[in-house]
Amino acid sequence: MQLDDRDLRLLRLLQEDNRIATAALAEQVGMSTSACWRRIRAFEEAGIITGYGARVDPEQLGLGFQAIVHVHLTRHDPAQLVEFIRAVEARDEVMDCFATTGQADYHLRVLCRDIAAYNQFLEGFLFRLPAVQSAQTNVVLREIKSGTICPV
Repeated sequence: MQLDDRDLRLLRLLQEDNRIATAALAEQVGMSTSACWRRIRAFEEAGIITGYGARVDPEQLGLGFQAIVHVHLTRHDPAQLVEFIRAVEARDEVMDCFATTGQADYHLRVLCRDIAAYNQFLEGFLFRLPAVQSAQTNVVLREIKSGTICPV
């Protein structure tokens, strides 16, 4: 899908406030409300817009422990990789999972209540996955920047 300047402005505005009324959005980008709605729908159908949501403070929900976990796999057996990925996708504690180059095979961002809950996550889940050889943990001391707005 080819995006013009108006499309990029529309996407920028939606990222800043996805609760904005379509009429207000249309006015800001210089479109009719119906044309704006159709364009947003086209973005959704093309997979450019993948979802909508609210940002929530994890600490307000009792999730005060955050870690970046560097996971090393035993081997890259396709069946074990699929099992690992499905298991990680199903865990609520895992906020993000990235397959990367470098020393670790995967990097997870994990949220838990506390260190005891994190230890249970490691021992009761992660280390029981056949593909996992080891994991290194970096505890997040404070969050400096967490972005949800894609630069367009």
